[in-house]
Amino acid sequence: MTAVGCGIDIGGSGVKGALVDLDSGELIGERVRIVTPTPATPDAVAEVCRELLERLEVGSEIPVGIAFPAPIVRGTVPFMANLDQSWTGVDVNELMMRHLGRGVTALNDADAAGLAEVAYGAAKGVAGTVIVTTLGTGIGSAVVVDGTLVPNTELGHLEIDGHDAETRASAGQKDLQDMSWGKWAKRLQRYYSHVEMLFSPDLFVVGGGVSKKHHKFLPLLDLKTEIVPATLFNTAGIVGAAYQASRSS
Repeated sequence: MTAVGCGIDIGGSGVKGALVDLDSGELIGERVRIVTPTPATPDAVAEVCRELLERLEVGSEIPVGIAFPAPIVRGTVPFMANLDQSWTGVDVNELMMRHLGRGVTALNDADAAGLAEVAYGAAKGVAGTVIVTTLGTGIGSAVVVDGTLVPNTELGHLEIDGHDAETRASAGQKDLQDMSWGKWAKRLQRYYSHVEMLFSPDLFVVGGGVSKKHHKFLPLLDLKTEIVPATLFNTAGIVGAAYQASRSS
């Protein structure tokens, strides 16, 4: 019998959910997406999560993980950037218990993506320290050491040469500043060299939509650490949330 989990990935524009085969990391059936409510208050988003679970017919025996665009510290949201500010200080498990009638496992969305890559993707079977970076509007990060997550790292906000790193090296900045692949690679080189110096990782994994064009920039980087593209792409948050829930239940 296949081990099954459910992952929900809450974003600024959409809330996505699916059942996940925990042996393979593949989605089971359809991925359901519901537009993020406006305003995206805790109660409104929790109701969307309830609707997702109903549409996916998630049984009470299936662990549910939820990935958030915010840090999660001992189950609580300390601050929120991309959803309504009323999330600040919310105990996610208590909120979801009220709306869903069940406990959930909450974690940061970049952490969920990182766990998915370690468990099923580009970093599967890699021992030691793996750093998964998501290059998007900003730079998300996940640090996983021998399969154990170091939660809520914000390596996109490292200060490098007097700048917040993601304001120089994110994929969003590449587009905003109309940088060539070569110019952007120089920014990435400075960023990854700095992270490499701080952590001496065994592997870098690069995610985000731009990683589909990894052949245009990864070969331009000169690092001691192997650096590879992510493999799970859009499903990583869902898969990682379900995986973490299965380990926490």
